[in-house]
Amino acid sequence: MTLEEKVKHWIELADSDILSAEVLAEKKRNLHAGFHCQQAVEKIIKGYFIKIKNDVHPHIHNLLKLARLAELLDILSVEQIAFLEKLNPLYIEARYDSYKNEIAETLTDEVVKNILKQTKEFMLWIKEKMLSQ
Repeated sequence: MTLEEKVKHWIELADSDILSAEVLAEKKRNLHAGFHCQQAVEKIIKGYFIKIKNDVHPHIHNLLKLARLAELLDILSVEQIAFLEKLNPLYIEARYDSYKNEIAETLTDEVVKNILKQTKEFMLWIKEKMLSQ
């Protein structure tokens, strides 16, 4: 697979996750919608990492660590960093029963709508960065 094909693959995975998040949010499956938003951001950052590093992406899920390894942390806005911090728990904690209820209570329809909006904005921002590389 060429570098371009690898990057395209990760973008497509991220795009698929955001579509899943939209469907799940529409069905009021907010915990799962939040999880797919986290996954979309994780995958778009991994695609960016592959593009700039021409290397295998790190096998981690912490969005801030991924952003640092992809040399994004220094160019992210304060708002973007806060957004990544907000998404981080939706990966691990959404997978463990002991945290599901606690996390689910925070994910109101309005919160998930905002997370979806921010996820789309972040993905667009990363895609624009990729084009300029």
